[in-house]
Amino acid sequence: MNLKVQVRKKNLYIDGQWKEATEHASLTSPYSGDVIAYIPKANEEEVNEAIEAAVRAKTVMAKMPAHERAAILERLVALFEKRLDEAAEIIALEAAKPIATAIDEVKRTIQTYKFAAEEAKRIHGETLPLDAAPGGEKRVAYTVREPIGVIGAITPFNFPMNLVAHKVGPAIAAGNTIVLKPASQTPLSSFFLAELLQEAGLPNGAFNVITGSGRVVGDKIVTDDRIAAITFTGSPAVGIGIRNKAGLKRVTLELGSNAAVIIDKGIDIDSIINRCVKGAFSFQGQVCISLQRIYIHESLYETFVQKFVEATQQLKIGDPLDPSTDVSALISKGDVERTLDWIHEAKQHGAEVATGGIAKGNILLPTVLLNAESSLKVSCQEVFAPIVIINKVQAVEEAIEQVNDSRYGLQAGIYTDNVHTALTAAENLHVGGVMINDIPTFRVDHMPYGGVKESGVGREGIKYAVEEMTELKLVVFNRN
Repeated sequence: MNLKVQVRKKNLYIDGQWKEATEHASLTSPYSGDVIAYIPKANEEEVNEAIEAAVRAKTVMAKMPAHERAAILERLVALFEKRLDEAAEIIALEAAKPIATAIDEVKRTIQTYKFAAEEAKRIHGETLPLDAAPGGEKRVAYTVREPIGVIGAITPFNFPMNLVAHKVGPAIAAGNTIVLKPASQTPLSSFFLAELLQEAGLPNGAFNVITGSGRVVGDKIVTDDRIAAITFTGSPAVGIGIRNKAGLKRVTLELGSNAAVIIDKGIDIDSIINRCVKGAFSFQGQVCISLQRIYIHESLYETFVQKFVEATQQLKIGDPLDPSTDVSALISKGDVERTLDWIHEAKQHGAEVATGGIAKGNILLPTVLLNAESSLKVSCQEVFAPIVIINKVQAVEEAIEQVNDSRYGLQAGIYTDNVHTALTAAENLHVGGVMINDIPTFRVDHMPYGGVKESGVGREGIKYAVEEMTELKLVVFNRN
């Protein structure tokens, strides 16, 4: 594979122009440690310039016909399809995402922008029968959805193209403008997107990319009164801080999880092993809905553990640019050290390491823990690493209690052949999404996606994000 990304100094993208920042910082590969780029560190004045550009472009975007917004997104899709391999290499390089998984992410990104192009043409209101109330006679009422204005988007490292697409796509579809702060480790994907949007014909100022510290860039975006809405994906601690600072802004938060699956008695283990392994270890477990907890009926426990461990040990560890690699480096050395500490804590409290539990450089080997107590960090916090716990239960009801015994509630899964059990689980699991006969890691890009408790507020999925990014206006025409 020929790497197209070269080490070079990058610039901020403001008002359709590449602007050199006053300061830069080196960006290194999580896998090799090599410098791969020099990234601008914006100061408050530069962030202000980006917000001003977005404000100036507000009217242009709001007045743009829906078919033109859709056409821009359709051209963006065509450009992504043309440069798919290059986009995947950027992700693999900056995030250490195995290239096969990175290709899948780009394909999903393309789907996300396709959905956004389609949704741009479906934004509508409704008519209301005002004569249903006394005094409402001879009046005609209808609602319309209008762009909310400037969107402040703050995105994480783990899906540097597709999670950005889930914010940028609906924002453009709805006629808004965007100031984007990508994760510090994965800004190259966002600069690449800026290049494509420029080529696709998005008006200057409608999309701006500002990199730098959360304290400077993030705080300015969150607190500036000219920004009407914040959409954030990241940790609960940061998300709670954003909500506390945002005032009356609309805020959508996609936060953490320790997603679980329940496996009922009578399930064909062979048919789900590979699916569960993929859910636990895809992109080193650095996925919000990565399979972190498995609760399995005691009659299947021993067989499941044996086969799960065997399948885990077949995963190939190595260079993210190698097409055969399944698991590569964690995003930072600090995350390796943290997860090793969590594994050590689990062992001290009686958990058994069935496989893994050690690191090679920045690669944590896929780790399976058995009989981990619910109070341990590997159980009750978001591990965001290739670690999964497997615990036996006597009944599905017990497993549901274990799943719900969590600060989080993003998605959960259950495998069962009993429709009554499935419906009971769907009713009683306190999460944003229940996947029946699948792992919690399932997501397609037009479904509503979001959680309860500390997993966040609001919903993504293009149609649902458009609702978050528009204001509902009522119009009443008096015919009296």
